[in-house]
Amino acid sequence: MTTLQFSNLLEMHHQALLNFAKRLTQDMVDAEDLVQETALKAFKGRHTFRTGTSFKSWAFTILKNTFISKYHRRKRRAVVSKPVEDFSFAMKSSSAVRNDGISQLMMENIEKAISELGDTCAVPFMMHFEGYQYNEIADHLEIPIGTVKSRINYARKKLKEKLTRREIALA
Repeated sequence: MTTLQFSNLLEMHHQALLNFAKRLTQDMVDAEDLVQETALKAFKGRHTFRTGTSFKSWAFTILKNTFISKYHRRKRRAVVSKPVEDFSFAMKSSSAVRNDGISQLMMENIEKAISELGDTCAVPFMMHFEGYQYNEIADHLEIPIGTVKSRINYARKKLKEKLTRREIALA
């Protein structure tokens, strides 16, 4: 494809690209920048365009991928450029004495809730909690992997339900 042919195709689809970019960015200036960046990338990669395929689809794909890349880049930068005050929790020294009584009470509640589940659900749950994979648990207990997943999910739901009820009762 010659440069002139490429320019003509790009100009023909410019408005459609701009409309799509506006929908993605929700901002006219950002949309124009995105279309311009897309045109540049498309021009640099015009040798990858296959004659007989849809130029519009090819350009839209470049635009969409460019938008996604910029979005991810912006998200990563947002974390790095946060003010130092947002990370003050990491700089605080904890000189307060830990209350082991509350921790012990919470552990007793958790252990009691697990024991109330019964072995059919408690054993797969504890094995998964200890780091075993689903397939290892299934092999060890000689049950199907779907049953293992089901029992672990059931145990999670029941534990959450029991522990929230106990927290309310303690409050």
